[in-house]
Formats: sequence, C-alpha cells, structure tokens
Amino acid sequence: MTEEFPQGKMPYEPEPFWRESAQLKSFPPLKIDTEVDVAIVGGGITGITTAYLLSKQGLKVAILEASEILNGTTGHTTAKVTAQHGLIYDELIQHMGEENAKLYYQANIDALEFVRQTTNELGIDCDLTEEDAYIYAISDHYEKKINKELEAYQRLGIHSDYVNSIPFPIDIKGSIVMKSQGQYHPLKFLKVLVDEIVKSGGEIYEQTTAINIDETTPKPTIITRENRRVACKYAIACSHFPFFDGKGFYFSRLHAERSYILGVRAKMDFPGGMYYSADSPTRSLRYTPMNGEKLILVSGDGHKTGQGMSTYKHYKALEEFGEEVLGIEEIKYRWSAQDLYTLDKVPYVGSITSSKPNILVATGYRKWGMTNGIAASKILTDLVLEKENPYQDLYSPSRFYADPSIKKFLKQNLDVAGHLIEGKIDIADKSIQDIGNDEGSVVVVNGKRAGCYKDNEGNVNLVDTTCTHMGCEVEWNSGDRTWDCPCHGSRFSVTGDVVEGPAKKPLKKVDM
Repeated sequence: MTEEFPQGKMPYEPEPFWRESAQLKSFPPLKIDTEVDVAIVGGGITGITTAYLLSKQGLKVAILEASEILNGTTGHTTAKVTAQHGLIYDELIQHMGEENAKLYYQANIDALEFVRQTTNELGIDCDLTEEDAYIYAISDHYEKKINKELEAYQRLGIHSDYVNSIPFPIDIKGSIVMKSQGQYHPLKFLKVLVDEIVKSGGEIYEQTTAINIDETTPKPTIITRENRRVACKYAIACSHFPFFDGKGFYFSRLHAERSYILGVRAKMDFPGGMYYSADSPTRSLRYTPMNGEKLILVSGDGHKTGQGMSTYKHYKALEEFGEEVLGIEEIKYRWSAQDLYTLDKVPYVGSITSSKPNILVATGYRKWGMTNGIAASKILTDLVLEKENPYQDLYSPSRFYADPSIKKFLKQNLDVAGHLIEGKIDIADKSIQDIGNDEGSVVVVNGKRAGCYKDNEGNVNLVDTTCTHMGCEVEWNSGDRTWDCPCHGSRFSVTGDVVEGPAKKPLKKVDM
C-alpha cells in the first residue's frame, strides 16, 4: 500500500478526480476585439456563476480564462458546500461584531441554498448530498477553542450540536456539528451553468490571458497578452489573484497557501459526514461517489506557498493519517490546491477601489470557495444591476478592521521582506550535473543562481529564479513541478511561464 517517492518523481500526475470524471467542453481563444456588457476574467466558480446570473438578466457577458475553465482552485477543491469554515465565528464576533458574524454565516448558507435550488431547477446530477459538518479538537488548547466556537454558534442561532466522539479511531476532546450542510461534484454542477451561459449568448474564451485594463477609454477595456481588447461596462476580476490591482495593493493584503488532497479507496466503510480538525496541521475527511463505491478525500497539511517542506512529505503525512483512521486499500488520486487569505479572513468582493465602481474584484476565499465564491457572485451581480446586497459592506475590499488587520499586515509583509532577503543571500550548492531526469532544483550556472529542471529525456530547462512580480527568489515545488514564490504566491512552469499570479511576466531564460 505504501510507496516511497524518489526525490523529484511522482508516481503519476496529480490530476484531480473532479476534472478526470467530468466531461468538459473546450473553447477557443479570443482572436478579435469585442465589446460586451460585462467582461469576467477567470473561469472558476465565481466567474461562471456570475456570468450565469447576469446572462439570466439579459446582459451580454464574456469570460476570459488564461488556461482552461474550471482548472484552477475550483477544479482542485475538496468541494464542501458548508458555512462551517474552521474556527471562524468566535473570531468574527470578536473582531467585527455579532451582526457581521451573522451576515457571514447567512451569506454562506444562502450560497448552499443556491446550489440546492439550482440543482433542482436545472435537473443537475452532481452527487449533491446533505451532510453534517464536524470540527473536532484533539488537544486541550483546541478543546477550549471549539467550546468558544460553540458559544458563538449559539449566539448566532446556528443549527448545531456538540458530541464527544466521531466515527473514526481518533481520540478527540470534543466536536461541534453544523447540521444539514452539503457536498457535491463541483464540475458536474458548474458545467451545466456553462451550457446555460452559452445558450444565453454568453462568450467564453480559453487560453486568453488578461494583463491590464485601459482606463483611458470611455468604457473599461481589458487588454489581453495577445493585445486583444474587450470593451465593457463592467470589468470583473475573478482570477484568483486579481490580474489588475487598480492601486488596491492586493499583493500586500493577501497571502497564498497550498494544501494537499489524497483520493483513496478505504478498508473502512465511510460513515458519511464531513470532518475537519481544529488542530494544526489540519486534517479533513469527506467522501464522493466513484463508480458505485466511495472515494474518500483526505486533505490538509496547508502551508504558505513556496515555504513548505518537500511536497512528498505532505502527501506522506496525509497517507499516514488516512491509513491510521481508515485503512487505505489504494491511493487513486493526489493533487494540491492554492488559496488566498485576506487580512481578516473575509473575502474581498466589490469595487476594486472606491474610485473605480465599474471595476470589480472577488478574491481571498481561504479554502472555502464553494460557498464564498457563490456569495461573491451574488454580490457582484447585484452591483452590476445596481441593486443593494445585504452582504456587500461586509465583503467590501475597502473595509478595514484595525484588529486584526494591522497585526496581520505587518506580520505578512515582514515575512515577505524576510524571504526576499533570504533568497538573495542563499547560495546554491548544486550544478546541472547533479540533477537527475524529472528532477528540479536551484543550481549554479556561470556563478549565478538559476532554476534547473530536467525532463524524462534529460532535456534541460533553465530559468532565472527571480520572481518577475517583486523580485523574490522562487523555490522548486517537486510535486507540481513548478517554481513557487514564497513572498506573494506566484507560480511558474518548468519553462518559466506564469501558472498563477500576481506575476504577469514569465521567468527569464538562462543561457547555459
């Protein structure tokens, strides 16, 4: 059952179960200039749901996706549709007040209801089931925290319970349960919304990277890497990290984290429910149907992008946990995901800055995008239609709560400064000859730091390791075969192409 991973080699590519088990249409790149009512950058849950809602209102929409739709964070999720987002409600009450905490809960419950209603209305077969969501503690420290979280649930009127055990061989101190939550196959759900967008005349373009917005024109005009132009009344950035900053300084108010998922066949019959550990490192369990049996998703082990230990150690840690609590028959899938965190843990959704009301943004879902992404879509839709939304002030990117935002801002940017300096003084001790096939590492080339990857045939790809966003030094991610920036989460392919922003330009090539 267990397997040792040689350094630099994966037993198979980390393709998510969702993408392998859903038949997705492909769309052409944008090859001509166009004009629409609303241009949406990013083909994940927020972009697609927003386009669907606006198309239903008769607006002409276009989605611009840099790679393939539903291939980013949405395609790599654990797909829990729940308002239980870790230990969050006591913290929200302390920092934002009880009313805002209640609004956050209701926004995410509304998103769950949207999934249920839309599934029924459109007859979508997406494996949607109702499940209770558990968060449990295994230490005395976190037992106190979940007791405070239970008090917050009670103050907010959340349908909940407290239990002393869960149906796994885990010695817990206690667990709180949020009743009647949900789980589904996100791509089976969203691909039907894609069909509805196309039926309504919406345009979808893949392999189309937006790099800027021209604000000198009468209408905001999105400019693509191929210099195509999309004029629109509203431009919406749903591209995970905003492709356009608009002096909102999002790079200083967001940080990126990676997490890991195993899809396993287990010896134990999974009892139902969704489970999440309060203690760190986090552990998450849920199941999804797969060919008449249950595929168990074992996930967690999150860390800041570019700052984790070897990718394999994260997967091995999850494998050891899964073996202990489930008994693993077979590991069917491995994949990883990247998520963005805001300073106060509530997403930024709304006008990108207060001076740009027709340029909107949605980002920072903190690994809970299945509900926050839909809540964002409903806020964005109402802003475009010039309707009041009960959650728009809570999610507004221009909000500011001194506690915890000042502390988080200082800590986050000191961390960035530390990694910037560390990367500049780090001395590589390997040469190209030290790298085996299908391996990557920082090496010395002509006396300078470079990133080397050798493919299976021994062909060498050399890149400058200086991130093109703000000059930090990228590190090798052996599991995903990418170069990851520890400062702001930019990621690059083995050839230097941008995989995830905020970087817009590829890494420079290095001449051997």
